[in-house]
Amino acid sequence: MERLNYHVLEKTGYQGYIKKTAPVKVLQFGEGNFLRAFVDYFFDCANEKTDWEGKGVLVQPIEQGLTDLINEQEGLYTLYLRGSEKGEKIDQKRVISFVDHCIDPYKNFDAVVDAVCGKDLEYIVSNTTEAGIVYDPNSTFEQCPPHSFPAKLTKLLYERFRAGEKGVVILSCELIDNNGKELKKCVLRHIEEWKLGEAFRKWIETENMFCSTLVDRIVPGRIRDKEEVRRLENENQYEDLLMDVGECFGVWIIEGTKELEERLPFKKAGLNVHVVPDVTPYKKRKVRILNGAHTGFVLGAYLSGQNIVRDCMHNETIKGFMNKMLYDEIIPTLPLDKNDLIEFAAAVEDRFNNPFVDHELMSISLNSTSKWRARNLPSFKEYIAEKKRLPVCLTMSMAAYIAFYSNEIQERAEDGLICRRPKGDTYKIQDDAWVLDFYYQHRTDNVAGLVHAVLTNEKMWGENLCNVENLEKTVVENLILIRTEGVEAAYASCL
Repeated sequence: MERLNYHVLEKTGYQGYIKKTAPVKVLQFGEGNFLRAFVDYFFDCANEKTDWEGKGVLVQPIEQGLTDLINEQEGLYTLYLRGSEKGEKIDQKRVISFVDHCIDPYKNFDAVVDAVCGKDLEYIVSNTTEAGIVYDPNSTFEQCPPHSFPAKLTKLLYERFRAGEKGVVILSCELIDNNGKELKKCVLRHIEEWKLGEAFRKWIETENMFCSTLVDRIVPGRIRDKEEVRRLENENQYEDLLMDVGECFGVWIIEGTKELEERLPFKKAGLNVHVVPDVTPYKKRKVRILNGAHTGFVLGAYLSGQNIVRDCMHNETIKGFMNKMLYDEIIPTLPLDKNDLIEFAAAVEDRFNNPFVDHELMSISLNSTSKWRARNLPSFKEYIAEKKRLPVCLTMSMAAYIAFYSNEIQERAEDGLICRRPKGDTYKIQDDAWVLDFYYQHRTDNVAGLVHAVLTNEKMWGENLCNVENLEKTVVENLILIRTEGVEAAYASCL
């Protein structure tokens, strides 16, 4: 079977949208599954739905990458967006033609310089992992390329400045807080350390925009089932080694001005990309609702015998518990339009019910102590401050967390804490070593003693939670209910 390229695609009689040529307007650092299923998808749709007309050049961020494969397929790849919307199964196919070509900067850095100096360039996009935006004192201007991503970007922007070209918009997609601001700090520090001059620094400050962004789409990436790959290739009539899969839900929040919103092609295309003055409330929405829902119900759900998220959405008690926690206890504490929050929460249920993704509860359980503190404790405290009473579901969630970390502890293994589920099988809890040591040391405590030890552990929560009125008593009652009647009965008592 022939490999996907423009000629092969044309021979198949493909009827979808394709843009063969256009000016290069985007330089993208990162060529992996996420960016290709998210950023490149949005730009591809903008090409179809507006007169923007732009292509992207991808830059391989590390020494091992996909450059040769991308170029062999002339930038083309097949994207499947799969999931559930309002209970309806979605499986959409699109051949993405936004990518012009890919460059390996470790073999040809001059080609990256040529690309960044292009007169049509408007945007630089990056997703170089959370570790990518760091200041590295060992990166120098003389290196080709410099070691770190901020150093590469500084050198490239300097070359664009020297070429007399206009500034660009930098859209940072790394999963850290204030990603755009942190990237700009690194660039300015390199300018100072490398003594690149006041004129260049001023050009960076006045002619370029470093935008923090929030990205939200689950991207499983490659299809691992060989039989399914063969079936799709037979349907498509070509081989595609860059085939990509993401969930159908996707939202991109970009921090910027109204002027930027009009400049970007996404609003005109009607895409779920939004330019806002401050990305912080939207990050809070994602962390409190999407991530908070996960951490809030999965530990108890696992003890009740469930293994994957989708099955939890088919259990009326667990789903009802999650929804009551979201709609009655978390959404009222958030500083965004309530209709927007309700719509986002409704999408969460669809995302959790994705028929194409087996999201294991145990993978979500990793580091649940810090997750509960970051994702659920703020909603818990703000609810109490406003309502002057304990939130029923979030309080039960705390008891379920303790139950998960203490259920028939078997041993403290080198890489985890081994416990036993009520149905008899063992499971391994993975968290910070001190957290696992704490629960192992308290394995013989009675319920009241264990709850007191957990709630008074200020290293866990940043405060003594026994100071919250009625919390200790209620968590003790909830934990007894979980251990005697099971999590499902305990969750049902909240409804």
